Amino acid sequence: MAKDGAGGGPDWNGLLKWSLAHGSDGTNPPRALSEEDRKWFMEAMQANTVDVVGRMKEIAQVMKTPDDVLQSHGVTPENIEGTFSDMLDELQEHVESIDMANDLHSIGGLDPLLGYLKNSNAGIRAKAAEVVSTVVQNNPKSQQLVMESNGLEPLLTNFRSDPSTTARTKALGAISSLIRNNQSGLAAFRLGNGHAALKDALGSDDARLQRKALHLTQYLLNNKADRNVATEIGLPNQLIHLASSDDSGVREAALGGLLELARDKTPAARNALPDQDKLKDVLKSRIEGISTMDADDLQAAREERQLVDSLWKECYGEPSSLREKGLVVLPGEDAPQQPPPDVAGKMFEPPLRAWAAPRPAPAEDSDSGSGKKDPPLLLGP
Repeated sequence: MAKDGAGGGPDWNGLLKWSLAHGSDGTNPPRALSEEDRKWFMEAMQANTVDVVGRMKEIAQVMKTPDDVLQSHGVTPENIEGTFSDMLDELQEHVESIDMANDLHSIGGLDPLLGYLKNSNAGIRAKAAEVVSTVVQNNPKSQQLVMESNGLEPLLTNFRSDPSTTARTKALGAISSLIRNNQSGLAAFRLGNGHAALKDALGSDDARLQRKALHLTQYLLNNKADRNVATEIGLPNQLIHLASSDDSGVREAALGGLLELARDKTPAARNALPDQDKLKDVLKSRIEGISTMDADDLQAAREERQLVDSLWKECYGEPSSLREKGLVVLPGEDAPQQPPPDVAGKMFEPPLRAWAAPRPAPAEDSDSGSGKKDPPLLLGP
């Protein structure tokens, strides 16, 4: 039996023919393997199996390498971003598995990864934050390990003051993944004046940063203590302002936050939406804008239509005029669930980790480019 294909690799066509001939299709009875066949099969399998932990150890070792040693090997400040971006891309693919993410600390890779959050190159800071976000997503063990390694501190620093908007946005994404369903992380976020940083981000002129900040704000508004802080620092007025943004994603997220506030009927929340006149004007403007949309735009604005109608009903005790015009539920659409679809958690799910999320399937908000390489083929039990 030939052991190598024309290109010097395993003869996969031969393997297929051999498997079919020896009963793996379920039609022929299996027979005992000869020692030669068994050896060839194991060599073919091993040649195409990636040692993920070994690769992660290699990446961790490179991340620990001093700059002068890197430069002696040809990694200069001019090409460092491209070199390390590919490496961090590969690491991110590996840690999408929760087991691999938890192994990152035991193989010595977590601390150098967190150290990259302080790298002088903005692109590396951004990419490191993206990997951290994947490591801690829906992963209480890794959340705890990152907190014990003081990983929240550099993330908050980058979120507050990084000169790169991309690095700020990626840091915010990692913070959101780190503090969700994590009481110690949430407490540290409060102590680190995270709410004020959110307010600054909402005042940014970058729509993507605004959307990320709004999604985290809406999540925090589910908590009474965070609602109180948000009200004290004036976040509701910012939400009202952003509800008339030109960016549809910003509008939807702002309306979702306002709806969270409006649904709180406790006495302490009575003044959560102080500028009712301005809110009403904004909602009227959105109703007018929605009413003039063509069919395609109406389909795209489904969540906004439902949010505007629900917010109007919560604030003023009656359906909006969108319902009278038949624009809340279009012909062929299902009636909205109560409450309307949550738009807060869409931005923070890596593709594999999302399967473990304890809620309906979220939509991934990914920054990855179309030229990302396919992950290596893994063969094994």
